[in-house]
Formats: sequence, C-alpha cells, structure tokens
Amino acid sequence: MTEETLQNSKRVFISNLNTYSSKYIAKFLNSCLVGASLVDTDPDAEKEEDTLHDGHSEIKETTFQIVGSVSNPTEEKCGYIEEEYSSCEREDLLHHLMKCDVIIYNISQHPDQIAEAQWAVSALHEEMDTFSEPKMFILVSSIMTWAMTTPADKDDPEIPFTEGHYRRRKSHPNFQDHISLEKLVVKLGKTKSSQFSTYVVASGLQYGMGEHIFHLFFKMSWLGEVPKVPVFGDGSNIVPTIHISDLAGIIQNVIDHKPGSHYIVAVDDSKNTMENIIKAISFALGSGKTQKVSREDIFLEQDLTQTDIDSLFVNLRVEAPYLKENFHVQWVSEAGIIENIEQITEEYRQNRGLPPTRICILGPPAVGKSTVAEMICKHYQLHHIKLKETLTETLHNLEVSVQMEDLEDDPSEAQEFLDTLKENMNLNGGRLDDQYVLRIIRDKLKTKPCMNQGFVLDGFPKTYEQAKELFKSDEDHEDLESKCEEKIIPEFVFSLNATDVFLKNRVLNLPESLVEGTSYSPEQFLQRLARFRERNVEDETILNYFEDLEIHPELFEITSNDDNEYLMVTEKISRKVGKPKNYSLNSEEVEEAERRQAEEQLKKQQAQMSELQEKEEAQSRAQCWDEWNQRLEEVKRQEHELLESQTAPMRDYLMRAVMPTLTQGLIECYRTLPDDPIDFLAEYLLKNNPEA
Repeated sequence: MTEETLQNSKRVFISNLNTYSSKYIAKFLNSCLVGASLVDTDPDAEKEEDTLHDGHSEIKETTFQIVGSVSNPTEEKCGYIEEEYSSCEREDLLHHLMKCDVIIYNISQHPDQIAEAQWAVSALHEEMDTFSEPKMFILVSSIMTWAMTTPADKDDPEIPFTEGHYRRRKSHPNFQDHISLEKLVVKLGKTKSSQFSTYVVASGLQYGMGEHIFHLFFKMSWLGEVPKVPVFGDGSNIVPTIHISDLAGIIQNVIDHKPGSHYIVAVDDSKNTMENIIKAISFALGSGKTQKVSREDIFLEQDLTQTDIDSLFVNLRVEAPYLKENFHVQWVSEAGIIENIEQITEEYRQNRGLPPTRICILGPPAVGKSTVAEMICKHYQLHHIKLKETLTETLHNLEVSVQMEDLEDDPSEAQEFLDTLKENMNLNGGRLDDQYVLRIIRDKLKTKPCMNQGFVLDGFPKTYEQAKELFKSDEDHEDLESKCEEKIIPEFVFSLNATDVFLKNRVLNLPESLVEGTSYSPEQFLQRLARFRERNVEDETILNYFEDLEIHPELFEITSNDDNEYLMVTEKISRKVGKPKNYSLNSEEVEEAERRQAEEQLKKQQAQMSELQEKEEAQSRAQCWDEWNQRLEEVKRQEHELLESQTAPMRDYLMRAVMPTLTQGLIECYRTLPDDPIDFLAEYLLKNNPEA
C-alpha cells in the first residue's frame, strides 16, 4: 500500500460492543488500515499489509481506534477496544460521541438500541456546526425493512430488489421503528453532508464467526441430540444473508469511500432457501437429515427472540450491485453460506470453543482401561469407542440398512459389505481380519459425533502396524507425520500398566456374572496377557508409533483395585487434557439444574428439621416423663403421710384396747385347737373383754 493511501487514525464509536454483530465489526475495523479499501489489493499486498501491521508500531496510528458502549461490562478488557462505556447518561454519551470521527449504531439484532440511535443522530445533527472535523453516522439496520415490499413486476416476482428500490421498501410490521429511523438518518445526512454525513447499511441475516441467528441449527446439528434438524414451516422462503466479516468490510468501505448513495444493501450473492441452508448445516455438522415441522413450533425455542423468528421467515430476493461497482470488498463468503459451509462450520467450532477432544487409552487386559474411559467420557461428554461394541453396532446397522426401503444410500453396497464381513467371520471362527476391523473403526472415528465432540479410543489399536493403517492419510506423503489423518488421530495418549500378578488377581476377583461369556476366563485372559507382553517388547510398539508423531503418551502404574486409584488417574488425565470443550448448560437446563438443586436442598433441610424436631420431641417427652414420675412419687409420699396421720388414732386404739386380748385369744386358740376356732375365739373375747 502506498504512503499516499495511509491516512490519519480514525476514532470509531460502535454501540453494544459485547453483542455478536458489533463485536466482530469492531474486531474487523481494528485490524484495518484507514483508507485500505480505497484500492483493490491483491493477496500479496494483503500479506505485505499484515507484515507492516504486525511489525511497525507507527502503522498502528493509521488503524481504526474502537470505542463504544457495552450493556454488560466485564473485568477483562478486549485488546481491540480502546475505551468502553456502560450506563452513560446522555450528556456524557454525547461528549464521547463528539470525540469520534465515525459513529456506528447497530440495530440489526437489538431493537432496544433504536431509541438511543435516534437520539444520537439527532443530537449530533444539532451540534454539527461545532464539529472541528467532519463526522459520519452509520446505521446498521436490517433487511427486514424490505420484508413487505411488493415486486416491481407482478408478472415476474422473482426479479430481485436492489438499492435503487429503497424508496419503495415496506417493512415487516414488527420493524416499523427500524424503517422510521432509517428515513430519519438518510434525511439528516442531506442537510450539510460535508460536515455530517449519514448512511444506512441494510444487513441481510448475518452468519459466520460463531453464529447468531442460525446458531440454533448449528447447535442442534453439532450436539446430534435430535435425529432430524427441524425446518419450521415449508422452508421455501428465500433468505438474504451476509457473512459478518463481509458486513464489516462493507462498513469499512463506507467509511473510506464516503459514497454518494446514503442507502447501502449488504447481502451476498446467494439466493438460498431456508430449507437448503438448514440442510447444509445439518450435513456439515450432523446426520444431514432434516424434518419439516409446524411453523408455530419455532415459538417453543427459547433461544430465539421475536426479532430472530421474524427474520427467519423473511422471503426476499435482493441483490447489491452498488457494492460490486463502487466498493473494494475483500469477500469472505461472496457466494453465500451453502457454498462456503465447510469454512463457516470451522469458524463456528473455533469461535464457540468446540474443537473435538480425541483421546486414546492403552494398556494390558483387565488393567481398567474401560473404567477410566467411561469416567473420562462422562466428564468431557465424549464418545466411548470400544472394539467389540463398535463391530456389533456396525453389523446391526448394516442389517437395518439392507432392510430399509427408503434408504438414501444404495442398499446393495450395504448388503455387499455385510456379506463380506459375515463370510470373513465364518472363515475365522467369528473373528474379523484386521483390514475390516480397521475400516470399521476408521469409519466410526469419522462419524459426525466423533468429529464434533471427540472420542475415547479404548484399547485400540494394539500394534504399530494397526495404528499406522488406522490413522493413515488418504493422500500420499513421505514423512510419517504427514501420512496421518489429522482429523482422527488422538491428541492425547494414556497408557495404564500393572504387574501380571495384580492383573491375574483382579480377574480372579471379578464377579462370575461379568466373566461368563467374555474373554476374562482364566485360560483366555492368560493368552491375551501373553500376547500383549509379546507385542510390547520390540522397538515398534504402539507407544513408539505415537512417540514418532511427537504425541507423547502419559504412563500410569496401577497398583490398587480400589476405586480411588482410578479416580486419581482420571483426575490426572483431566488436568492434562484441560477443561471440557463443549456446550455449557443452556438457560433452560440451568434452570432445571437449579430447580433440582433447590429441591434437593429443601429435602435436605426438611430432613434435618424433621430429625431435629424428633430429637427435641424425644427430649421433651423424656423430660415430661421424668417430671411426671417425680410428681407421682411426691403424690404417693404425701398420700402415705396423710394416711399415716389419719390412721394414727385408730392404730393407737387398736394396739391399746384390742390387740392384747386378741393376741391372748389367738394363743389360747392355738393351744386348745378347737373344732370351730371362730366360735372359740368369739367366746374367748366375750369372756375376757377387759371393759365388760
């Protein structure tokens, strides 16, 4: 780029910097030189520009300096943002806007910015006579302000709209405020354009760099939790789209060129239907299957706003010839999302932090590979690849494929492969040759779930040759590293080992139900262990294969059959692999998890309260029992004392007047032993009564 092209740095204000669209516009502009789009650069010039930008600090002064508002400020400051403002009073915000050369308000996805944008452009227009330098206001609006526009030729409704039709545009009912603001912005820019120029950029539905409005379909395809990705309605509507980087490039051109047209349509060249876009996404990230569902079902998707829903049903054929004729846009996705779906999905993975995690766990039989693999799969949400289960699954899927009449693929190929496998198994006593095993495992590793989330390869491959064949690239290369298929080769290799004595004891202690029908019977296990030891004494072992690729295996010695041993190994592996690279819980799942946690906490509190209440009641009952017993004893004592006091005269009388005579009568009765002792005693008392 020539020195004449380089201009002074421009300060650019962008609203809502922490939203999808504004964030990537800011990133793009911060990486651009002011005036760079005034010439149509070739790739070599771009490389030279990048070198200058990276190597010389003085070039930094000619780039766009980004400032802007944020709705949710974070402690971590982005490197591409000079200043950010949150919760500003309008007086303070106007002060910040006055210090900027370019003011960009983005209402394409967030209608809550319309009122502030209307105030900002009006306030700047009122102050334009005080500007020390000319200022530019750019409104990034939505193509939805064209949604209800009637075709220019009713006989041929497929003729696309262009910028020249913008005065005839009619907006979607929910975008009336958008079109009103567009008209205001264009109007205010015509007053004194030399001091205050205004532009409207009507953006198509934005995609790329992690996605926003199409994110629902990317996420569904990547997760693979639904067998078919839904197409809401008939999906025949033509959707005008634009890659977010191309939108940013168009804005860069508007700033540099100061075009004569105040209204710019920002769309790519595609005329894709909604159904075809969803099919392309599903095919690139998932099974490729879609299903048309009711149009109303889209309202059940909590991740979509009303603005998103309205936009997804737009049906417009729009072209942007003005861009091609007047701007120098370095297109990222000129042909549209479908033609560039591989690039778009890679951007999605990178920006969403969703690269696959590929792990291989090796070791002798019965060392606990599957135990560790299952824990890792659960922690990282990976797919557990076990040899026997994968072979069984493949045979089953082939049989199902042969029986299905509506199969998209040729059923004769499935039948032929199934017959080949069965014939080979019959010849080998139920086992498959390596060439078929490797093909099946390789195909499994290349499935979309494994390519998306990743996998844990459990105990396979077993030899150097198997590994070389399994991970070989489809293209011919000389060196070993280039011969490998990068998309399926493990990033992390972990080897578990243990002594033969430990392994034998572990197998002997396994429950009979687990051993029966498996290769863990004593004789078979010893043969497997011997084969493993033989394969791992030479120089070309499976671990050597990974070492040659600079993938250094981590070794773990297993010395205990205790669960804590395997938990410790899993924790060490987790520290090596790092944090899970997948979707965190969405808002609905977070609410559900919080609800379950709250319920469990409530149950726990209720149980604790119930236990405490029972304990208190038991203590109260015991205390009441003691108090009752004490009162009872006191009552008995008082009753006894009362009885004693009341009967004392009677006892005294009896002891004095009755008992002596009665005692003598009883003695006499015993001495005499009469036939009728009662009569005898009665006569005795009558005769000997001292008071008679």
